[in-house]
Amino acid sequence: MKIAIPKERRPNEARVAASPDTVKALVGLGASVAVEKGAGLSAACTDDAYKKAGASIAKDAKTAVGSADVVLKVQRPMAEGESTDEFAQLGKGTVLLALFDPLRDKAGVEAAAKAGVTAFAMEMIPRITRAQAMDVLSSQANLAGYKSVLDAAAEFGRAFPMMMTAAGTVAPARVLVMGAGVAGLQAIATARRLGAVVSATDVRPAAKEQVESLGASFVAVEDEEFKQAETAGGYAKEMSDEYKKKQAALIAETIAKQDIVITTALIPGRPAPKLIDEAMVKSMKPGSVIVDLAVENGGNCALSQAGKVVTKHGVKIVGHNNVPSRLAVDASALYAKNLLNFLKLIIDPEAKALKIDWEDEIIKGTCITRDGKVVHAQLGGEGG
Repeated sequence: MKIAIPKERRPNEARVAASPDTVKALVGLGASVAVEKGAGLSAACTDDAYKKAGASIAKDAKTAVGSADVVLKVQRPMAEGESTDEFAQLGKGTVLLALFDPLRDKAGVEAAAKAGVTAFAMEMIPRITRAQAMDVLSSQANLAGYKSVLDAAAEFGRAFPMMMTAAGTVAPARVLVMGAGVAGLQAIATARRLGAVVSATDVRPAAKEQVESLGASFVAVEDEEFKQAETAGGYAKEMSDEYKKKQAALIAETIAKQDIVITTALIPGRPAPKLIDEAMVKSMKPGSVIVDLAVENGGNCALSQAGKVVTKHGVKIVGHNNVPSRLAVDASALYAKNLLNFLKLIIDPEAKALKIDWEDEIIKGTCITRDGKVVHAQLGGEGG
């Protein structure tokens, strides 16, 4: 059983899909592991470290993935028409683990089906207790939430904590976090550690207790619709236009008093909801900062721009792409561990071979293509 880890080739991607620790564990499961030369350098994983863990170093991607039974990637392979056709290097039946963004990137899913690979989209991992150790969205969002506060602090021209000095008192920064999922909760905790006065908002009732447990105040219109506003999978769901208007009025009033706003709101398969309009940006004090973690999905702020830090109406709006990759060392280590935990589900350590239980709910929930077909029900397939 050969497992291959090619280098990531997309812009703004510094992560790698395996760490020396996970390579060592994979070798222990009976796999031979090939890592493309330099694949981990941007995440501080050297070729020597991989060698010591038991991997062989391949001179290029074609050599690494040739005859591989399993290929591990961070972002899905590029397809025909992109800068490199990485799918063309994969043999039919190859098991591929990667981030696909399948609900939005239909072309990537079709390319995987055309290539004949058995593709698992890691962001489709079901949110059940047994799958928590494989939950790549949570592991990466946690780091993104932390980094968002550091990015805000870097752009903010003042200090976060209250400081009492002989020359006068420095007031604490006021931070509003919009969206209290994994990223938002980590942003709250980080801003609190830095000494800010933090408040947060979310459409899910369960978020209120979580926010308050971190020492932040909760901001929301708590009507009947709010009490029902959560899907069975634990995600936020789309709210009615009437609720959006009431919530927007409350948020507009709150935002005008903030120094920093961090937005994290995402809805699976949909553009990011617009939470901050231009009028709200105008209402903020000069020198305030907005960090938009949803910028790659269209943005929560109407004025944010993907991959840029812009100043609008005296407010800095931060829209970095691929924020987890800005902490590539830790992001890679956690992602690699997520993949290892998933692989343990499909590898028989005694036979030292793949053994996939197609009736397992984690397998069914994550597999998107198989035998040349799209199989995931949410993508129009027949069911995995």
